[in-house]
Amino acid sequence: MSVPNGLILEVMSSTPLMSETPTRDPSRDHAMSVAAISSERIESDDNVWTRRLVLFLRIMAVVSVAKGLYHWAQVTGFIGGEEEAFENQPMAWQTATVYFAVIELVAAVGLWLATPWGAVVWLTTVVSMAVIELMFPGIYGGSLVVVGFEAVMLAAYLALAWMAARERPP
Repeated sequence: MSVPNGLILEVMSSTPLMSETPTRDPSRDHAMSVAAISSERIESDDNVWTRRLVLFLRIMAVVSVAKGLYHWAQVTGFIGGEEEAFENQPMAWQTATVYFAVIELVAAVGLWLATPWGAVVWLTTVVSMAVIELMFPGIYGGSLVVVGFEAVMLAAYLALAWMAARERPP
């Protein structure tokens, strides 16, 4: 069975080669990119409070990492002198410091991921620190500045969470 040479050349010329780039319709690409930009803008306007809440949670995650590392620095002796060493502190101070060294870092992970459990753990740390500062001033000194900072952060979280919840229909 013989195939005429002209037929082989005709079939080969009609099939695109791998090295050839297919032609695209520029008007279609432009329309798709405009639609993508428009949908992003609409979506971001609808969830402005949710985005603000996530940004706040990420900022609080960074703060929680700093606080957790500070407490670990106290436990390991990286900060403070010989008389301020972890072993020389009262048992209540040691217990609270280890508690915050662990829970602050756990809260930071959950906050960064914007998970519900992260917010719960963070709220636990905020309330715990405020209670220790107010009810047990002998442990960390009873600083009202720390309590005020924790209260402002708690109020900011509650306001942002409430506004973000109002964005989504039930």
